[in-house]
Amino acid sequence: MTSTYLSSVFTRLAAGILAGASLAALAAPAEAGTKRPVRWNTGGAVWTTTSKEFKTFFETGEVTDRALDAGINNSGWTAEEIQEGMTKSYSVDIIGVSRFLYSDDGVKFLKDQTASYIPYWRIKKTAVVALRSAIIADSIDGKISPASIMAALPVDFRLADTCGTYTGAQNVCAPDKCEGDAQCTSLLSWYVFLPACVQANSQLPEAPVRTMMAPAPARPLW
Repeated sequence: MTSTYLSSVFTRLAAGILAGASLAALAAPAEAGTKRPVRWNTGGAVWTTTSKEFKTFFETGEVTDRALDAGINNSGWTAEEIQEGMTKSYSVDIIGVSRFLYSDDGVKFLKDQTASYIPYWRIKKTAVVALRSAIIADSIDGKISPASIMAALPVDFRLADTCGTYTGAQNVCAPDKCEGDAQCTSLLSWYVFLPACVQANSQLPEAPVRTMMAPAPARPLW
């Protein structure tokens, strides 16, 4: 029992050190966040939705940007459903999140989740690192949401649909929960499902309960 307990403690400690090192390197840009979290890139044309325009939509439901309006219309969901989904919070443990996203399965997950939504510069070379840093930074307070992950992106991202290299389609991480191409491939639908998948994949095993041995009865003096 004692060895199992200590093993669990050391595992969590090691994961915590890993998370701390990641945050130390990425906290500054992640806290600042990019002002252009989505640049809709089709062919040679680029439309930008700023963080301010997203924040207005998340807080009030008002759409003040034509590109965002098109993104909502092509999402497979209503504006109200996207607003609710983007602001929904999920409870997580930063140690579990960090451990998952740095594992082989986590890196594979991040690569799959950046099929067409990628950093504007250096593209695929920084995609995994940038998305991972945003998710980990958002998990510091024990909660993550699509909106706050977006706000923590350290660099500009674009949704690329360019000459066959990128299709503009994202891989929604819960394909059994979406219906039709729009819900299963659109950027905003992808965002809605992302934190739920991170939560499901980052669950930590419960630490074994440490049982205390009852003290031996006092030896009688006679």
